[in-house]
This record gives sequence, structure tokens and C-alpha cells, in this order.
Amino acid sequence: MDRLSDRIKRLGYSQTFVMSNKAREMRAQGIDVISLTLGEPDFDVPDNIKQAAHEAIDQNYSHYSPVTGFIELREAIVHKLKRDNGLTYQPNQICVSNGAKQAILNVLAALLNDGDEVILPAPFWVSYDEMVKMMGGTSVIINTSYTNDFKITAEQLQEAITPRTKAILYSSPCNPSGSYYTYDELKSLAAVIAKHPHVTVISDEIYEYINYETSTRSIAAFPEIYEQVAVINGMSKGFAMTGWRIGYSACPEWLAKACDKVQGQMTSGANTVAQRASITALQTDPSKYRFMIDEFKKRRDLFYELTKEIPGFKVLLPKAAFYLFPDVSFYIGKTLDGQKIENADDLSMFLLENAQVGSVGGVSFGNPECLRFSYAASEENLREAMKRIKDCLSRVEIA
Repeated sequence: MDRLSDRIKRLGYSQTFVMSNKAREMRAQGIDVISLTLGEPDFDVPDNIKQAAHEAIDQNYSHYSPVTGFIELREAIVHKLKRDNGLTYQPNQICVSNGAKQAILNVLAALLNDGDEVILPAPFWVSYDEMVKMMGGTSVIINTSYTNDFKITAEQLQEAITPRTKAILYSSPCNPSGSYYTYDELKSLAAVIAKHPHVTVISDEIYEYINYETSTRSIAAFPEIYEQVAVINGMSKGFAMTGWRIGYSACPEWLAKACDKVQGQMTSGANTVAQRASITALQTDPSKYRFMIDEFKKRRDLFYELTKEIPGFKVLLPKAAFYLFPDVSFYIGKTLDGQKIENADDLSMFLLENAQVGSVGGVSFGNPECLRFSYAASEENLREAMKRIKDCLSRVEIA
């Protein structure tokens, strides 16, 4: 008898972790692998944030917090949203969660009935489609490409919306493409969304601070759809706090109450010490942490130039986040040293096994013709990784 649920059998494993685990296994066998798979800043947590955590331990913040988080943290988030994004929220509209991933799941659980549709502009973060499945929904994918900077248009969005559309889920800045939506682009999307009050926008803004051009805009800034937007953010990327697991949502009050109910039955409040440290992080002027973004920009410029030298790779200069997402369609359908390449996942595995460089194929991102590389790594490793790939692809027999 099969004891697993149909729901869990519908889910796939995160391709990011599949490839990073494969790279670890090869390292354990003594193989020198450079893994550019995980989206994790390689900086240590800034000292002032660590000091706040020490103080929280000394002050015995070791008991349950409110489900939605300490009021002081929710007030700090409200202040941050006003300071950095021009958004007005109240603490009762904030739900602090165990990472931004849980914040998204809270919103989806609060919104979706079985069969409801969620629009996903592709490429999308690998977990979005699986999250929709987990909550009983159906993903409706809008395809984009290298030629349009991997962004959808208002016309595409209008065409995708149906009476069964419950939500639109996207990230800006985008994981994996490194693109972001400008004010004018968001304004055109907001005009479409305002015509469909049954649709909620889930705006994942976790890479907000890692923008090399300007400050990132939020679609929640358009008053005509404020009551339709759930803003998702967290501490992992901008503050190098990936392991601390603090994310949050900012929602209209009706949805915030529902997220409180969902989280109260799942996990209750997030880690108390991490919450107290997050207060300090958010209250500090963002310029104090700018050194990380400046370093990522240097690596981006280097990695972009190196990747352009790879035969068959087409790559855009990412404007944000810390990923390159080259189009590798040149290799799709070809045979490399006797191995048929059906999609970018096949090429990713080929490069791991033959060049000893880990990447993530684009199938689970909704774009099977691209590879994702994280440049949250040392310059030495970035140079060596691209040298290995260039050497590998220049010597293989292509049929």
C-alpha cells in the first residue's frame, strides 16, 4: 500500500538543492568542484547584528514570541517600508515568519482553493510552482525570454488572467534573471491588476537591496491596488542572514489576519533571538551594509565579461541580485561527447561532471534554455569556473 499522499507525490525536489548536494557528494569523493549553485551571500553577518543577538541571549529572549513576531520588530519593518519604499503599513499588517519562503506559503494557504490559478512569470524561483502545487493551486506560466530582459508585459498579464486567477506571484529583483521591473513597467501592470479585484499580487522583494542601478520599486506603491498586494521580504539576502530564517509579509489587514491564522497552526512565532537581531539590522541605515552590494557589483562585472567568452552562451548584464542566467539554447538538441542535451538541466549536469562546475538548469525556473550561476563566490572561484567551462566546451565533440 502506498502510504504517501497524492499532494506530496506531486511535489518535486528543489533543483537548486539537487545540484548543490550532487556537488557536495563529488567533493566528498575527492573531486575538486566549484559550486555556483546556491543563492547565498558569502559574507558573515555584520558585527552590529551579531552583537544584538548576543544581547538578546543575555536578556533571556528564549520564550515564545507572538505568532506574528515581536511588536518592536513589526514596528521596525513598518519603519523600513516607509523609509525605503514609501509604503504605509501598520504593525497589525505585518507577519514575521520563518524565512520569506514561509511568508509566501502563508499567503498562498490563505488564498487558494483547489484548482485556483496562480500566474507565474517565467523565469521564476524554483519553489514557486511547487508551493502552488502544495496548496492545491494550478500554475499558469507566462513565458519571457532573453530578448525582452525576462519580463512580462501588461498585455501578456491581461491575456493570462481568468475568472479562476487568484494570485500573481513574482520576484523583483528576479531570481534567477537579475532583472527588475521599473516604475513605468509596474504602473502598466498595476493598471491591469486594478481591473481584476479578485486577484492578489504576491510581490517577492527579497533581493530589494541588491540593485546596482537604483532603488527597487514596489507594486504596492500604487494606491489603486494596495488592498490587492502582499509584499514579501526578509533578512537573508540584504543582511547575509540566510541561516537566521527571518522573513515577513506586509499585507492588507484582511490577508494579514489570515496569515496569522495559518502560521499559528504551523510554526507559531519565528526564532526569538533572530527577531531581536533583525530589529537592529532594520533600524540601521542601509548604507552601513552597502559594502556587500559594492562587492557583488565587482563580481558581477567580472563574471559577466568571463561568461561572454563562453562559446554558445548568450548573456545579459544582470541589473540586480547575484545571478547570471545565460541562454544556452545553442547546445539544446546537440550531442556533447555522445551525451544528448535535451535541455539546460542536461547541460548543467554535463558541466558538473565534465568541467567540475556546479550550476542550476533552467527547467525548474520555467526556462529550459538557460542556466543559473550564482556569483556569490570569490573572484578566484569565478575565474576558475569560467575557465573550466570554456576549456570543457572547446574540447568536446559536438554533434
